[in-house]
Amino acid sequence: MVRMPVAVLAGAVLLCPAIGFGGTARAEAGRPGVWRPGSVVALGDSISAGFNACGWFTSCVSRSWSAGDHAAVDSHYLRLRRDHAGIAGHNVNLAVPGTVSAELAAQARQAVRRGADYVTILVGAQDACVRTERQMTPVADFAANIETALGVLRDGLPQARVFIASIPDVQRLWRVGKDNAFARTFWSVGRLCQSMLARPTSMAKADRERRDRVRARVMAFNETLARACDAYGPACRHDGGAVFSYPFTLSHVSKWDYFHPNTEGQRIIAERTASVLRGWDLPAPLPAERAR
Repeated sequence: MVRMPVAVLAGAVLLCPAIGFGGTARAEAGRPGVWRPGSVVALGDSISAGFNACGWFTSCVSRSWSAGDHAAVDSHYLRLRRDHAGIAGHNVNLAVPGTVSAELAAQARQAVRRGADYVTILVGAQDACVRTERQMTPVADFAANIETALGVLRDGLPQARVFIASIPDVQRLWRVGKDNAFARTFWSVGRLCQSMLARPTSMAKADRERRDRVRARVMAFNETLARACDAYGPACRHDGGAVFSYPFTLSHVSKWDYFHPNTEGQRIIAERTASVLRGWDLPAPLPAERAR
């Protein structure tokens, strides 16, 4: 069975002041320094990969809200580059369409090998957007998967920053697209997020309750992501639900599938999450912290 890549409309972001790709933060150990990340690395699923944002069933990494270089999106990478020219060319997209939380640690290990300074994570849509409700990832398993991935980053990149974006509200996608014949056709033919989008016009009690349960699972995933980031400490930030709460419409999704964010959708995700980039100057780790 081919697993369809999922990226409900619109992650964690890691920024490191001094390692990898020529990071130039000048901070003495234990003293605050200006955060100058030398690289941006995107982790996650098809949203961060820019899937279907510029063509038919292809990843458009240039349109990624995180590490893309397309001017219309104004990604985190481009915003950082305006303040620090040294980051130019050091944007890496490791996000893979279809990624679930259990696969995030493998991406995190790649980020460690690249000495990432700033890592963004947007993951969890695929854990909820499956063929049947029963196939959704249990919340406890999701939490364990996120903890493992963040542990890889914490141990391998002690100087980095991490940003985690919330998973978009998949039920809103159903609400704005259920009356559109093209959207319904693509959802059905592509078997996209059938846990939520199956029988889109049905208002039977069973279908309404199913959609509510899927949304509740996404909300539980988002709460898990926020708690994991808080536990990580000041080197991690999350968006406080900014992506989940945004009122996305069909104008923000690709007309190739009426599901993944188009260029405008990617721009909105970047804009809604860009505030995390400000005021992130932290003390450089002490020698003992670097050794851990």
